Amino acid sequence: MLFCMRAGEHANTRPYQRPPADRYFLPSEQKRAFRKGPILRPALEQDHWRFNEQRHDDIYVVGDVHGCIDALQTLWDRLSPSGDDLVVFVGDLVRKGPASNDVVEFVVQNDHAVSVRGNNEAKILNGQVDPDPFAPVVNAIESFPLVISWGDAMVVHGGVDPRQPLPEHDQTQLLETRSIPPGNGYDGPFWFEQYDELPRVFFGHTVLEQPFVSSHAVGLDTGCVYGGELTAYDYRANEIINISSEHTYEQRPNEKFLNV
Repeated sequence: MLFCMRAGEHANTRPYQRPPADRYFLPSEQKRAFRKGPILRPALEQDHWRFNEQRHDDIYVVGDVHGCIDALQTLWDRLSPSGDDLVVFVGDLVRKGPASNDVVEFVVQNDHAVSVRGNNEAKILNGQVDPDPFAPVVNAIESFPLVISWGDAMVVHGGVDPRQPLPEHDQTQLLETRSIPPGNGYDGPFWFEQYDELPRVFFGHTVLEQPFVSSHAVGLDTGCVYGGELTAYDYRANEIINISSEHTYEQRPNEKFLNV
């Protein structure tokens, strides 16, 4: 089994299959690496995994999968990661679709793949939904970080509030931010339309008719579980790669698909 090191941890503290350690910032590099990356509040830094961009070839970011294992396998074949490629998922691997455990196992067993925690993983861990169906993968879900970053890029599930500094954000904001102010839900306005800073934030959570791509934010939840698409972003090529879902596992009102 392979292991990853997080800020403030030593190797082998938490099992989670990973690419070889030389693709990460090594212990001697961690302090310098985190100074150059996004700064979170101290209580959350242990849930921030920072990668060394120079140790990877292609880097892809993939939107919400929600248990759609067939779509994931099709997209994976399109991406065809190899060598030192890295594939980062924006969370919400689970719930709504038919094969949540299969999706989590696919990710954690693949040396090229990592995932942040989504709000649906958090619901399992917090007991907001029955955890029993997810018992085979709860330990893996628990090990998912809130933030993955490299260079000037940061992956979170929900987003950030442009009205406040990143170090003031709490876990709920990183998992669930959508509109500003938060109570507006799908009525907007939306954080990613207002955010104009670095790091560039890659996110899911908000279901979009088409991927949202700007110089500061990239939204990748295109509603695969609702009969839409599963979308990936090729970080090196600055290109979108997507596949259409062959199934609709859950119905969603048209007004809950954003056209921005």
